[in-house]
Amino acid sequence: MKEFLDKILRNRKPYTDILIIAALLSVLLVLIGTLLTSIINALIPLKRVFDFFTGDAAVSDFALEYFSFAGIWVVIILTVFIFKKNRKMGNALRYNGEGNSGKGLLIGLLLGFSTNALCVLFSFLMGDIKLSFYGFDIRALLVFIIAVFIQSGAEELSDRFYLYQKLRRRYRSPLVAILGNSFIFAAMHAMNPGFTLIAALQIFTVAVIFSMLVYYYDALWAAMAFHAAWNFTQNIIFGLPNSGIVSAYSIFTLEAASARNGFFYNVNFGVEGSIGSTLILVIIAIAIYLINRGKPEKNDIWKEEPEQESQS
Repeated sequence: MKEFLDKILRNRKPYTDILIIAALLSVLLVLIGTLLTSIINALIPLKRVFDFFTGDAAVSDFALEYFSFAGIWVVIILTVFIFKKNRKMGNALRYNGEGNSGKGLLIGLLLGFSTNALCVLFSFLMGDIKLSFYGFDIRALLVFIIAVFIQSGAEELSDRFYLYQKLRRRYRSPLVAILGNSFIFAAMHAMNPGFTLIAALQIFTVAVIFSMLVYYYDALWAAMAFHAAWNFTQNIIFGLPNSGIVSAYSIFTLEAASARNGFFYNVNFGVEGSIGSTLILVIIAIAIYLINRGKPEKNDIWKEEPEQESQS
């Protein structure tokens, strides 16, 4: 039995890195982080600040929904760097001159924007949606650039940073970390409006892509940028639902009455709930795999860890 477990588990085998426990811990940190933001909002009048920049109460309320993820950044980073046994995880977050760099951020932004914009273009050309220009407000855009990155980055910290590294530390096969965090990421969206099986598959697939960026390129920053650009493009630029949630402000607006379900669009969940967007993401995932086939993990930070009996 010991020989069998040694083939599955790495030298470090803390019980908190068991898949189900690690997943529950990552969800717990998200909940604590959200609560922390609520406490901050109660102490600091952030609503007034957002009202000043957006000039619209409804828009600032929506921006605050994105900003509610700020506490997750604080809680996860503190969890990693305060507990001595977790500090090595920080290597995956630090600047490395490659994936975690200005270049990595730019590549991630381009991938996120172009991929989502392509899905929107196809849904527009197929007549599933009609868009009209609403307006361009630089102050509101700056608020949402920051707020959307906070939200997307928080989800990456939770899944592609904390949960991914915990699973990578315990299990020999990287597939456990890649598929495990992707499944939890998809499950966390299950309560969103309009969630369907296709939406779950699409969210799972894009999470696998983000995980592959971390695995092959040590590019957590690029994954954050990809995620943020994807959300910003569909929600703030084109005014389409972001995982079922409609924006209170966007440069273009959707003529909702004319929208219909199609190969690249779902009226309740947006392009993310479509078969077409899922196929595009599957193609991207396959391309990343083929380009890197045979290459080792870019930065396996647990490779030479000695055996430990306990873990904070």
